[in-house]
Amino acid sequence: MILVSETQTVTLPSVEEIEEQDLDLDSDWNVVLLDDDHHTYDYVIEMLGDVFGYDVLQAYGFAIEVDMKKRVTLWTGALERAEAYQKKVHDYGPDWRMDTSQGSMTAILEPAR
Repeated sequence: MILVSETQTVTLPSVEEIEEQDLDLDSDWNVVLLDDDHHTYDYVIEMLGDVFGYDVLQAYGFAIEVDMKKRVTLWTGALERAEAYQKKVHDYGPDWRMDTSQGSMTAILEPAR
């Protein structure tokens, strides 16, 4: 699968590629937030507090990192919980502060190495 935004193109591995890597599904997975130009810092801070329980300073640090590096690892742990966090990020909705915000931010899952 390929995700495209105005700032970057990310190619996600297929299920077959992940399976080919002989990854243990019990191993840790990263929830990675991708940057875009359609969400404010306030949105990111609020979303990270609501979804992950991060305080304002922690969430602000993640917001700065995703803005500067275009991605940030938000959480690492079991696949089932990582998938639940990813779904909560994707279900969070658009940033009401920006007319160009049509939906939630994108979070991907990657095997932790």
